[in-house]
Amino acid sequence: MPIPTNASIGRGFSIQNGLNRDFLCRPASIVAPELLGWRLCRRIEGEVYYATIVEVEAYEANDPACHGYQKKTNRNGAIFGAPGSVYVYLIYGIYHCLNIVTDREGICSAVLVRAVEITPIPPWCQDKPHRVGAGPGKLCRALKIDRSLDGLFLTKDNDLWLEPPGRMKDKTIVQTTRIGLTKGVDIPWRWYIKDNRSVSRYRTPSSPQENAT
Repeated sequence: MPIPTNASIGRGFSIQNGLNRDFLCRPASIVAPELLGWRLCRRIEGEVYYATIVEVEAYEANDPACHGYQKKTNRNGAIFGAPGSVYVYLIYGIYHCLNIVTDREGICSAVLVRAVEITPIPPWCQDKPHRVGAGPGKLCRALKIDRSLDGLFLTKDNDLWLEPPGRMKDKTIVQTTRIGLTKGVDIPWRWYIKDNRSVSRYRTPSSPQENAT
């Protein structure tokens, strides 16, 4: 499996009016680090909340940790969808997780959005402002993302869309192995923006599985 090691924020793309679908027509392991700094936008009751993506993980067809690794089912069907759609699943019967589908329709490939920095802070959130979106379940709760969005496209018509990053200072991206898995544990397909306070979890600087680019 290809393992990208030289990621940059929004590298190589000039998009003026939102998401260019071609950006997502590539494997998740390539798209994931390039999504850092993009804004996930969510409209709720007329109010738009902007969630800057600060942490991601990639999952692909030949990855034993991917939900579509063995076969397509009614539950995981959305991960085989067209690039630019979303796959939303439930863990522990409580927490929803948002994935952005990539590559080609019929191929299971998706980027898990692990953490975001949200502004403005939704009034129903009680956490510290920088921790409101610090985890996949927390960000879905804050942005009211659930299974009703599963399989939908990221468009303003669906009240959930992506916007490319504006002018940003250079950020250091850290690459590590993924979190909370029992399979594919050695695959380093997790990326986050270094020193961002909304990242869900940091590894110790001495960890041999950490790589800054």
